[in-house]
Amino acid sequence: MSFLYAAPDFVAAAATDLASIGSSINAASVAAAAPTTGILAAGSDEVSTAIAGMFAAHAQAYQALSTQADLFHAQFVQLLNSGASAYTGAEAANASPLQPVLDAVNAPSQALTGRPLIGNGADGAAGTGQNGGDGGWLIGSGGRGGSGGVGQKGGNGGSAGLWGNGGNGGLGGEGVQGGPGHPGQAGGNGGNGGNAGLLQGVAGNGAAGGLGGNGGTVGTGQSTNGGAGGDGGSGGSAGLFGGGGAGALGGDGGNGVGSDGSGGGAGSGGDGGNGGFFYGDGGNGADAGSPGAGQSSFGSLGIAGEGDGGDGGNAFLIGNGGNGGAAAAFGFPGFGGNGGLLFGKAGADGPGR
Repeated sequence: MSFLYAAPDFVAAAATDLASIGSSINAASVAAAAPTTGILAAGSDEVSTAIAGMFAAHAQAYQALSTQADLFHAQFVQLLNSGASAYTGAEAANASPLQPVLDAVNAPSQALTGRPLIGNGADGAAGTGQNGGDGGWLIGSGGRGGSGGVGQKGGNGGSAGLWGNGGNGGLGGEGVQGGPGHPGQAGGNGGNGGNAGLLQGVAGNGAAGGLGGNGGTVGTGQSTNGGAGGDGGSGGSAGLFGGGGAGALGGDGGNGVGSDGSGGGAGSGGDGGNGGFFYGDGGNGADAGSPGAGQSSFGSLGIAGEGDGGDGGNAFLIGNGGNGGAAAAFGFPGFGGNGGLLFGKAGADGPGR
């Protein structure tokens, strides 16, 4: 984990943005120099000449100030870049001597609970559906869940301890098209977001469900159904303070093939996480996916499409409830979350409820 509170990458990016802004301002000043400093008098009388001279003097004063501002801007950008380099150097210099100390502190907790006292949880490997590791009991954020393999559920994000953010869930794996004469594979569910730290932190967001696979190729008079879309992951909950994580979209169903092939059902949207006990809004529930197209007598939506909208997360003492998500054709919209007991309003129900 990082031993610094500053993020050198963000500092360097800010310096780059400032340099770009400074270049734009400088270009505008140069473009305005000629027409503003060389204003011609409207006439040959003394008044016109004096007015033109006054405007030209103001323009020259502006150009002088612009030059000084450009110099200050360049020095400030240089200072930011130097600061980012200093932070990066300090991180590299301190990592080696501090890491053994951190390992010694974490060793007993790691041996007893499988979780360190201080440190971030590891991210789940992509394509495995592996859960993200939990952050340290005291300080540390949860790892991101790994994306699912073919038709596999995405990993859940790791949770934080006292201080830290919950990890985001991993994407559900897409279902593959069915073999000849076989239905499409269902998509995997998205991973849930990890819970935020008890005292401080941001809850993780759920991840989207995978798409259902299309039905396989067929011969004359045959049909195959599309696979169902995976459900979206739910958002993690906050601790004492902070908002709940957002639910994620359900996956779309696969398309049916043939005269009687039905489209795959839509995945349900994930629920929003609950807000912090003292303060924080509930996360929004997500919309369901779309059902796959089919050629059955039930129409182009097929017989499926029962994906429900996700429910909004609840607030406790102070905060607003999250909004509910929209449903697919035959599903139920999500309920809005409850508002805080002391202050806050309830979230809106999903459309159609």
